Amino acid sequence: MYVCNCFGVTEAQIQRHADDGACTPRQVASACKAGTDCGSCVRRIQAILGRGECSRREPAYQGGQVVSGLEEAEALDEAA
Repeated sequence: MYVCNCFGVTEAQIQRHADDGACTPRQVASACKAGTDCGSCVRRIQAILGRGECSRREPAYQGGQVVSGLEEAEALDEAA
C-alpha cells in the first residue's frame, strides 16, 4: 500500500528505512523523499516508525559533567 502518493513510496519501503535506523519522518525523507511534497503522509510515516520507540536513541544527559569550566567562568565574571 502506498504511504506517499507524491513519490510512490510504499509502507514496506518506509518499514525498511525504519529497520535500517530511521527514527523520524525527516530521516525517512532524507532516504526516499516521502513527506517532503504535500506532507499529508507524515502522520502515517510517524505511525509506521512507532513514534518514540527508536532503539537507537540515547538520553542526552548520562550523568556526566554538562558544563566544564563553570567555576572558571564565574571567577572571570566576578573579576570583571
